Amino acid sequence: MNGLISLFRRLEGPQTKGRGKLFWSVFVLALVGALAYPMFSDGYTVGNTAYFFVWVFIALSLCLIWGYGGALSFGQTAFFGIAGYSYGILTLNFGAAYGFTLVALLAAVAIAAVVALLLGYFMFFGRIEGVFLGIVTLAVTLMLERFMAQTAGPEWRIGAARLNGFNGMSGMPPITIPWFDGPIVLFADVGLYYLILALVVVVYLGLRILVNSSFGNVIVAIRENPERAEMLGYDIRKYQLINFVIGAGLAGLSGVLYTAWGQYITPSSMGMTSAALPLIWVAVGGRSDLTSTLVGTLVVLAGFQALTIYGSQYALVVMGLLLVLTVLIAPNGLVLGAMNVIGRLVARAKGGRN
Repeated sequence: MNGLISLFRRLEGPQTKGRGKLFWSVFVLALVGALAYPMFSDGYTVGNTAYFFVWVFIALSLCLIWGYGGALSFGQTAFFGIAGYSYGILTLNFGAAYGFTLVALLAAVAIAAVVALLLGYFMFFGRIEGVFLGIVTLAVTLMLERFMAQTAGPEWRIGAARLNGFNGMSGMPPITIPWFDGPIVLFADVGLYYLILALVVVVYLGLRILVNSSFGNVIVAIRENPERAEMLGYDIRKYQLINFVIGAGLAGLSGVLYTAWGQYITPSSMGMTSAALPLIWVAVGGRSDLTSTLVGTLVVLAGFQALTIYGSQYALVVMGLLLVLTVLIAPNGLVLGAMNVIGRLVARAKGGRN
């Protein structure tokens, strides 16, 4: 019991913004609103909102690796693609009966994590750091995207799954949950929306506990001064590797859910544009805080989709300008800056009443 209480206490701490009754009241109200949302909307719009939620995991993964760990990674879309293709290959070969899609989901995330473990081992234990880490992860992402784009021939197949080159893999089944009255198929509508929403809540709260734990404190210490952290006796390479693998698993979760949502995946999901967009979401939100990243990602995604009616190229230009303005005006993030202002106003109001 004491251990459970201690665990919940880590939902608040020095590494996360937001605490106290006001913050958690807003959190509960937002969650209730999200739960009630499908009751007042049509299935298509709900499915489109589920698409937004899919990208939250890759944004949180970059927040963990870059914002808390200080390691800028362009490789999140590589893990996204590895998991997405793995899910497609597994389900196209073994189908969706008996809840196999859930097994495929876990297996695909695990495959992405194992690839990150191998890549991260050579990077961190090879003392690759700073801008060079970003270059290596970008090179891996682009290499993987180029490789998958040329797999169009009939010889590029794994069992029943054809890779299909630039056109991408399609036809994989959605997530299916076995049930007493028959399987529940989660198409891109209300059912999948609730599953992804539940995962967003669990991952967000779990990451708050993680970054406020001793592990999170060490990761932040490594970001601030790796030499001092190492002198204190911490094996910084081990902590960086574990953090990198957790982030890769979250990016892989995005990839699986994206593939299950649209029942397809293409190499372009691992291209340069796809690799850059999560950096914009995290930078605009505030890379050093989970809540800022979550809110910033959803806001920027909504704005991006609204702009695509004028053409995707214009939307990308606006995203680039937004990133430049964020770096120049609020380098810690626009959402995080707004949260800090609100926090000061609330503190001042409480002080005035006292």
